[in-house]
Amino acid sequence: QVQLVESGGGLVQAGGSLRLACAASERTFTNYAMGWFRQAPGREREFVAAISWTGIRTYYADSVKGRFTISRDNAKNTVSLQMNSLKPEDTAVYYCAADGRTFSVVVTTTSWGYWGQGTQVTVSS
Repeated sequence: QVQLVESGGGLVQAGGSLRLACAASERTFTNYAMGWFRQAPGREREFVAAISWTGIRTYYADSVKGRFTISRDNAKNTVSLQMNSLKPEDTAVYYCAADGRTFSVVVTTTSWGYWGQGTQVTVSS
């Protein structure tokens, strides 16, 4: 069982930056691909970014490519999402997720194995 705890959400003006962090309880953290998803009110949860267990491979939604950067620190069991040039449409609850399947599989689905409780990101115009 992997427990995930997000932090770093908040209110920011359009054009600003935020950095989200996710701490994992699992000692075998390196067995899991890690990802970030988001869900805005009235909308389905959507994929944002993912990173392989080695940290070498990353994958982004087109809507955040070039603005968001996902990274991980396997020594600290953490994954981060640096969000720059934020837009009002980035407003959502952001969720950290983990999955033990291969990277090429997990980036094709929103059905990941483990989820955090979410952290609110609000971007004002």
